[in-house]
Amino acid sequence: MSLFIGLMSGTSLDGIDAALVEIVESDAMSRPRLVATHAEPMPEPLRQRLWRLCHAERVSFAELAAAEDALCRLQADTVEALLATSHTPREAIAAVGSHGQTIEHAPHGHDGGPAYTLQLDNPSLLAELTGCPVVADFRRRDLAAGGQAAPLAPAFHEALLRAPGEWRLVLNLGGFANLTLLPPTEDERAPLGFDTGPANALLDAWHARHRGGRFDAGGEWAASGRVDDALLERLLAEPFFHQPPPRSTGRELFHLDWLERRLTGEEAPEDVQATLAELTATSIALGIGMARERLAAPSAAALIPCGGGAHNADLLARLARHLPETPLVASADWGWPADWLEAGAFAWLAWRRLQARPGNLPSVTGASGCRVLGGVYAA
Repeated sequence: MSLFIGLMSGTSLDGIDAALVEIVESDAMSRPRLVATHAEPMPEPLRQRLWRLCHAERVSFAELAAAEDALCRLQADTVEALLATSHTPREAIAAVGSHGQTIEHAPHGHDGGPAYTLQLDNPSLLAELTGCPVVADFRRRDLAAGGQAAPLAPAFHEALLRAPGEWRLVLNLGGFANLTLLPPTEDERAPLGFDTGPANALLDAWHARHRGGRFDAGGEWAASGRVDDALLERLLAEPFFHQPPPRSTGRELFHLDWLERRLTGEEAPEDVQATLAELTATSIALGIGMARERLAAPSAAALIPCGGGAHNADLLARLARHLPETPLVASADWGWPADWLEAGAFAWLAWRRLQARPGNLPSVTGASGCRVLGGVYAA
């Protein structure tokens, strides 16, 4: 067996998640085991710096370098804290899988330019600071093969949660929502997965503007409002929601300016929040219907929410109303708490890289074939 650490900093910009994962080397499809976790909050100055970069039309090299350096040092602190709290010797770590911080994701390019996806990361410095080998730059190999480079977690969902006899849905509710439809193991077809649209990104931004703080705890503010059906219809007119997979998205499309262009100015702030929550639930339900149609799948035996949105009681209640035939089941029931699937995915992808095994699913990203993802940076 080997130990790997996965590092994830998502579009919510709330911190670095680190998962210590044990994997049995001899079995390519063995189910990884979560050993320990640590979350390092994002310092507010760094969060603000990253936020500006995510929304800037132009940036300087110095700004990018400073943000990347600060992020890398926070990643290194996170690794050190995880090693200390889990009493794991440094030399036991086969590799750290680092996703980095997405700044811009443009799988179709801009204005006729090449496709690209940009994650701030400095794996050379991370290897130097931690004394551990690092695997990084997971996305661009899939992009080079004609894929969207996202989402990558569905391959991990398959390894962890695909089971005989039943269809399952895995739903990541981070800044953006992505789903994975897993056929039963006896079905030879590959899983299907794609981004459905915003999850917490717009909810968090609207809440911060009107009430302060980083998020609407439990969705309480959204629950206090009334869904504006006319606004919801205008939001759902966005072509992305009706685009067939493969598809992925991010802050490049869904941001407060996108929302404000669809407001009349007469809406109560709490009603907008309720409508944004309903937008997330409705777009997820649309995506699930699209995935089921693509694979001629029955209703899933379970919908497994993960990510920060798995703690949003209002959002989960809205999902339950949209999907009455599909029970919501906690990922912890399968031994993997909701907050740690994405970090776990990048530990698993690091293992796949060291084994020279593919890490992407062409059925998800649209790549021309399976590819080994990431580069290796020795300690």
